Amino acid sequence: MVVGERRSGGERKDYLADHPAGTPPQTLAATVKARWACEQAHRRMKEELGLDRFEGRSWAGLHHHALMALIAFAFLQHLRLRQSGQRGKTCTTGPPPQPTLPAVRRALLAHLATFVRLRCPRCREVIVLRRLE
Repeated sequence: MVVGERRSGGERKDYLADHPAGTPPQTLAATVKARWACEQAHRRMKEELGLDRFEGRSWAGLHHHALMALIAFAFLQHLRLRQSGQRGKTCTTGPPPQPTLPAVRRALLAHLATFVRLRCPRCREVIVLRRLE
């Protein structure tokens, strides 16, 4: 099935869909618009998290890099939505709420600074203790 979209500027876009013939137009429109959200998420991962900066030489390394970027993006979105109070709600328009990635880094480093690393003098094993303040 071919789905057509006519935009306000006169531009026309056509999409191929494999939905059954009786699918409501609202479902087709939601399917077409879901691609936009995926493209925006991909663009943000490239800009904020360096998804496109992999310089390794192995397929497994590329997959590891992409997985870490996806996990970081999910964590960042979780923090943004929790801060804005919109957790579980669908974003309608506009950019997602902040904090930015540098703000998340600062918060994470501040949290990690509350831990003390000690090395056992006998076995040389690293022991991590949480500071009590």
